[in-house]
Amino acid sequence: MELFPPLSVFYKAIADDARIGSTHISIYMALLQQWNINGGSNPVKIERDVIMNAAKVNARQTYNKCINELQEYGYIIYEPCSNQFEASVIHLKNVEMKT
Repeated sequence: MELFPPLSVFYKAIADDARIGSTHISIYMALLQQWNINGGSNPVKIERDVIMNAAKVNARQTYNKCINELQEYGYIIYEPCSNQFEASVIHLKNVEMKT
């Protein structure tokens, strides 16, 4: 019995995806945690600093590269906010909880 299906779905999706590295996984796990904290609502508003801290990513360039690649590879839809005082929006794909 799976207690948290979105985690299993993600790991099944990346199993054969050689493009995904540990930093991608770390950032995705931080995004998934934000989704979970927000009650499973999609999309999720995020703050870069919060995600970077949770993912243990120190370089903004690394964060930006991995977020853009996660979008390019089809794991998320990223809507950056041009205003630094507002949150960006992330749509996590295939995270619906089955009850």
